[in-house]
Amino acid sequence: MFEWITLINSWAWGPPTLMLLLGTGFYLSVGLRFLTIRKIPFALGKLLKGRKEKGAGDISPFSALMTSLSATIGTGNIAGVATAMVLGGPGALFWMWITALLGMATKYCEAVCAVRFRERDTDGNFSGGPMYYIRNGLNKRWHWLGFVFALFGSLAGFGIANTVQSNAVSQVLNTEFSVPTWLTGGVLMLLVGTVILGGVKRIAAVAEWLVPFMAIGYTLMGLSVLAMNLSAIPGAVVEIVNSAFTGSAAAGGFAGASVWAAIRFGVARGVFANEAGLGSAPIAHAAARTNQPVEQGMIAMLGTFIDTLVICSITGLVIVITGVLPSGNNGADLTAAAYAVAFPGGDMVVTFGLCVFAFTTMIGWSYYGERCTVFLLGTKAIVPFRILWVLAIPVGTQIELNTIWLVADTLNAFMAIPNLFALLLLAPLVFSISRDYFAGKDTSVDG
Repeated sequence: MFEWITLINSWAWGPPTLMLLLGTGFYLSVGLRFLTIRKIPFALGKLLKGRKEKGAGDISPFSALMTSLSATIGTGNIAGVATAMVLGGPGALFWMWITALLGMATKYCEAVCAVRFRERDTDGNFSGGPMYYIRNGLNKRWHWLGFVFALFGSLAGFGIANTVQSNAVSQVLNTEFSVPTWLTGGVLMLLVGTVILGGVKRIAAVAEWLVPFMAIGYTLMGLSVLAMNLSAIPGAVVEIVNSAFTGSAAAGGFAGASVWAAIRFGVARGVFANEAGLGSAPIAHAAARTNQPVEQGMIAMLGTFIDTLVICSITGLVIVITGVLPSGNNGADLTAAAYAVAFPGGDMVVTFGLCVFAFTTMIGWSYYGERCTVFLLGTKAIVPFRILWVLAIPVGTQIELNTIWLVADTLNAFMAIPNLFALLLLAPLVFSISRDYFAGKDTSVDG
């Protein structure tokens, strides 16, 4: 089975998919005249006001971002960065940066379309995302793409945000404290179940409190390590950039990596970390209390900035600076080893951070999968989906790590492709709405 999954994964993340992903981000960035980079201060201002925004929706714009960040800030930031660098060398981090810079435009367009074309379900809750902007924004001949996205979206979460997360937590707790993997799975199952049974409002309430706390805490810890090794940062950046274009030589337990491996795993793990282009985050942003698609798009793009350009960069730089890459460790164990070198007890802090990150990812992504399931089967499928989601958590703790990562990567690709095609087709509309908004014209939408 592993060989079959590897074969499918190599096709799913082959040159066509990578070109589509990066090409879409580049096209959208140029079409927006790099608005997503120029308007970062404006976006930050909107975020600070996001708790007080009034409009149609289920949760505040700030809560929508926290919900989307709860799904993206997870093992991708701790284990995913490390795995990418083991498989693709230090240069994989460079391609994660490129993916994030282009992905900011992709995430912006996703959220604009999500608010513009969202609907209410039969229970009165807002539903949005790629399946809805495909159905409501494109010609009927493209509607099948919405069903394809919803199908893979309802399945992908069981890999990227359920079994991957529970596996990573169970492994690191078993390594550090000899906690049985089955026990970790059971505890996570109870905690996640308690939250997701309350729906998006309970998920948003937990995310709004927990995400800023964990993101700021992990960032400060990483910055303290970088501050203690300030003189090593320029050399680390040079090594990362050189490796991105020349490959990496084998050293110690590190097998070395080609340029293609750096690109492939850097882009794949970059998408895993920030989900730009995947089509997941706009599902959360569609529930925001706002009538302004552009403003929510501005807030949404900050998720990619925070997730990859800040948090993933810190993880990657700490790994390079502490010199643990040739150690033979992988995933969260490698990141924990890096922080253990940096200061006593650093590995324990990483262990705690990983557990919290994984928990928030599981609750955030449960909402994504649920909305995809509602699109396919209606609101009657909500309770059965939540039950399946909770039951899958302990299963992930018993599966081999490499197999889970490959399955997650593969499902990500199948989920991203229909979303990217839809964004390319809707791009002229997004460009027009964006120009009108910043020209002072009315671009608001009804609830």
